[in-house]
Amino acid sequence: LLVLTPLGYEANGARRWLRVGISIQPAEIAKLAMILFLASFICKLGKGIRSRKGFLLVLGIPLPICALVWFITENMSSAIIIFGIAFLMLFVASPDYKPFVIIGSLGVAVVAVAVFALTQLDASQLGVRGARILAWLDPEAYASGKGFQTLQALYAIGSGGIFGKGLGQSMQKLGFLPETQNDMIFSIVCEELGLFGGIAIILMFLLLIWRFMIIANNASDLFGALLVVGVLGHIAIQVILNIAVVTNTIPNTGITLPFISYGGTSAAFLLAEMGLALSVSRQIKVIK
Repeated sequence: LLVLTPLGYEANGARRWLRVGISIQPAEIAKLAMILFLASFICKLGKGIRSRKGFLLVLGIPLPICALVWFITENMSSAIIIFGIAFLMLFVASPDYKPFVIIGSLGVAVVAVAVFALTQLDASQLGVRGARILAWLDPEAYASGKGFQTLQALYAIGSGGIFGKGLGQSMQKLGFLPETQNDMIFSIVCEELGLFGGIAIILMFLLLIWRFMIIANNASDLFGALLVVGVLGHIAIQVILNIAVVTNTIPNTGITLPFISYGGTSAAFLLAEMGLALSVSRQIKVIK
């Protein structure tokens, strides 16, 4: 809500930041706050999470926060991440998997129907997000508009080949590809280091996620395990969405790549989350 006050400011057509001596993006605070709150709340709820009321309560908690992030800052991608974190934490804490299958199936069906409906409309009738979906389905048809960034990213990935052009030798980052330091950094990695560099980045993230899983499985209590699951969910969802956007697997959503993309607030809060995971791992008793 502070974004709507004079403390908030606009950059690149989006009003998502606060200027309080330093620049802060409230959506990043919301991600960490959701992890901490839900870990505590689920522990206090205990066996109550097995009831329909408890399940719906935990699932409904992130919805107002997601709505605020989406409609006030117009940041749908962060809203999706916040809900995804809550969904994964609830999935781990809940003993019954049937509701998640139903919710997932309904979600896929709704998205498929929405995409089909959008394709039946004229581009002039659609908003920014609708235009992005059309550009995702046929980027060449929108090469001078919403498909430009996606096409340039694909050119960067394709021109890198197996081993790339060499570190620092990217051509696309010299003004051809917008937001190379943020959303599209993975395409520049592929251009400079090739398929080898891209796979190396993915393997490092997989190793990090695997270590999170080990820490969560061996955590001394449920609260610690849920903290680590929340951090795992945040990083995993963000990595998947970023790489999917860059490779045109999903429509462009403006997601940064954790620890690699430029961004002060994102880096600071990701490091704070890593500190939480490490604090949980320190409590694990090693049997000698």
